[in-house]
Amino acid sequence: MNIFASNIKLLRKRRGRTQDEVAFVLGMKRPTLSGYENEVAQPGIDALLAFSRYFGISIDTLLKVDLSKLSQSELSQLEKGYDVFITGSKIRVLATTVDSQNNENIEVVNQKASAGYRLGFSDPDYIKILPTFHMPFLSKEKKYRTFQITGDSMLPIPDGSWVTGEFIQNWNLIRDGQPCIVLTLDDGIMFKIVENRIKSDGKLLLSSLNPLYDSYSIDIKDVREVWKFVHYISSAMPEPNLPREELSATVVALKKDLEKLKKQVNEAVVLKLPFDEA
Repeated sequence: MNIFASNIKLLRKRRGRTQDEVAFVLGMKRPTLSGYENEVAQPGIDALLAFSRYFGISIDTLLKVDLSKLSQSELSQLEKGYDVFITGSKIRVLATTVDSQNNENIEVVNQKASAGYRLGFSDPDYIKILPTFHMPFLSKEKKYRTFQITGDSMLPIPDGSWVTGEFIQNWNLIRDGQPCIVLTLDDGIMFKIVENRIKSDGKLLLSSLNPLYDSYSIDIKDVREVWKFVHYISSAMPEPNLPREELSATVVALKKDLEKLKKQVNEAVVLKLPFDEA
């Protein structure tokens, strides 16, 4: 069966529609629609446009992309309007796994696996060896993956936490200020706050929750995957937030100590005395 015939049949069945129902909406006879699905007839441009409008999917996708090879989450995104030829984004086929009931698994990438994931993220053989689990409260129409983060750049989320993300197909839809897991070939897995600068300069600006870390930008061409933050799991208790008054007093004290140190250094230079004698 050619791609177009299998695609319109697949999309019709996913909507739970009969040939009679779809043919009526498209203004054609049922045998005509049946002919298209069974490769007895070839659609003209008017028919292609009608199918494209009805399913909300571009003609290019209907003719060129075998939808049966996409995962359930990818099909769901496509049906919601995230079409590569409509949005201008690059279609990203995700290596994924399913359980015995054909439900999408949530694969787990721990700290030891993170280096291998940087190279094996698109390899189905690598993905299928990752541990998997399910969370019944998450949508079955979306794709999720859990990553173990390292370091203190995203405090108060503790080092070693398990962060679950939702796969983002169209990166143009990333919202400013959205926490995301970002994968690049050079830096591997990063968990950051993202500012979307794709349209302006082809970059993502990455920031940390910890103010000790500076923001930096990466070229979108170096990005391989983006996962929108959903939640995190940790056995560590977050550090309590300091009351505002206590925090302000701490900052003031630090500034005073810094000014005192600067004064001592300046006096030592002027008097040409060792620092500890000033």
